[in-house]
Amino acid sequence: MPIFAVDYTYSDTTIEGRNEHRPAHRTWLGGLVEAGTILSTGPYADGSGALILFSGPDRDTIVELQTHDPFAQAGLVEAVRITEWSPVMGAFTGD
Repeated sequence: MPIFAVDYTYSDTTIEGRNEHRPAHRTWLGGLVEAGTILSTGPYADGSGALILFSGPDRDTIVELQTHDPFAQAGLVEAVRITEWSPVMGAFTGD
């Protein structure tokens, strides 16, 4: 199944809201990890955003999943970039 790299960009003005909604956001992420839909996720060390690696059939499915993220629902994500990713070596290639 294809892998999609989802890049979230945050702004400094949403820090308080992200802190408030983080438990629900992580619960949402955790459910998708358990289902095998999210392969890995985590924030950037500088606080500017986060990366989520999804496994899904197509881009439209990933776009739809994003609408259920509590961060997205609360308007806390400044920008989202979704790119299909084709790993050729390493942990995500199945080798």
